[in-house]
Amino acid sequence: QVQLVETGGGLVQAGDSLTLSCAASTSRLPFSAYAMAWFRQAPGKEREFVARINNVGNRKSYADSVRYRATISRDSGKKTLYLQMNSLKTDDTAVYYCAAGTRVMRDSGPYDYWGQGTQVTVSS
Repeated sequence: QVQLVETGGGLVQAGDSLTLSCAASTSRLPFSAYAMAWFRQAPGKEREFVARINNVGNRKSYADSVRYRATISRDSGKKTLYLQMNSLKTDDTAVYYCAAGTRVMRDSGPYDYWGQGTQVTVSS
């Protein structure tokens, strides 16, 4: 069982930077057993992939929409996943979710656990 809690969202202006965090509580397996990812869902749109990192942190992938503006990272000691985003755009406005899985084979998953999400609003 894994519990994921996202923090760090808020109201920012276009061009600003923001770092989201996702604190994980794991019981059966260690944090290092899980590949992690960020997804987001804008109003009226489907949830979309943002970034993924493998269980040991040496492989990362990004959606084209955030490539070169986002950095995903993880701290195993703190059991925390991060997403740093720079040069934020109004199109980045969404609820951001972190996800975890042990059988992740591609950006789309599968992910077994999801957080409750944190709202990011980018104003122009």
